[in-house]
Amino acid sequence: MEPAHLHDRAIIALAGAEARSFLQGLITNDIDRLAPGAALYAALLTPQGKIVCDFLISEGDGALLLDCAAEAAGALLKKLRLYRLRSKIEIELRPQLGVYVGLHAKPAVSFPDPRLAELGPRAVAAVAEMPAGLAGPGAYHAQRLALGVPEGSDFGSDKIFALDAGLDELHAVAFDKGCYVGQELTARMKHRGTARKRLLPVEAQAALVAGAEITDGTQVLGEIVSGYGDKGFALVRLDRLETAKGTLKAAGLPIILRKPDWLDA
Repeated sequence: MEPAHLHDRAIIALAGAEARSFLQGLITNDIDRLAPGAALYAALLTPQGKIVCDFLISEGDGALLLDCAAEAAGALLKKLRLYRLRSKIEIELRPQLGVYVGLHAKPAVSFPDPRLAELGPRAVAAVAEMPAGLAGPGAYHAQRLALGVPEGSDFGSDKIFALDAGLDELHAVAFDKGCYVGQELTARMKHRGTARKRLLPVEAQAALVAGAEITDGTQVLGEIVSGYGDKGFALVRLDRLETAKGTLKAAGLPIILRKPDWLDA
């Protein structure tokens, strides 16, 4: 992958003596597994176990750095500050920092993508110190879609359960850590095997319409949740997909659903 600046991402920094313990009680992954040269993928859930926001966590610039979708950064910042209460931490956006992929010279904060190695090396660095004229996020998102890896707006906010979204298979959930927001429902779904839906990549021969129902002519299998031209993601009932007959369509458009190699469903 060519070097690129993911300008559709933002960095939220958490600094202070209690930053780690604060996140540990909130997020799906185990912050104790964070180490130099590595990163964690995690999410903040609702108490009912649905995704509020997903992000990658690294450490540098004197803080824990949350790499999240720029469009969700304001809402995530507000939510984190709401949970802070009397914790001794500072939580702020750091617009001077950017997210990069495919850099040949590695900045101080660089790491393999913790979701899939095929997503390439990732880095957080000062925008002012990066080369001018880097490509934007287009090639990165094309690779992400080819691999069937959802993120950000593919989940929406408070719409999809963590396990339905494949966060377990993408290494975002630690089932051996203590309590966190949404933990009870997530653990129950895991141990009872009650996750009946999955977020699957979908393709068509024309632009996909988010919100369109997917049918086989006799039953509704799910809906399109995001579209990037003729590719996107759909939340689908697996039991209905197994019994589907005929051509699958969404908004009258024939579609193809596929299961990524990394997904265990």
